[in-house]
Amino acid sequence: MAPRIRLARTGAKRQPSYRIVVSDSRSPRDGRFIEILGYYNPRANPATIVVDREKTQEWLSKGALPTESAESVLARAGIIEETTEASKGS
Repeated sequence: MAPRIRLARTGAKRQPSYRIVVSDSRSPRDGRFIEILGYYNPRANPATIVVDREKTQEWLSKGALPTESAESVLARAGIIEETTEASKGS
């Protein structure tokens, strides 16, 4: 199956932080992953987003698809342009 760029939850109860990872689309959310691309901490003010641009662009060029939440985080970081439902031509 195709690799997905997704958020894997880390952190304590009620204190979430996330890793931005590349994983097989069949593996569970917090399960096995191929590579860590960065991390996202929504609890910081402002939210902290650290992403390795080169690795992310490499995975996107290989055909990895970001999930909706990962796409939103990557768009906020300026890595990709966020797509909307209207622009997808649905």
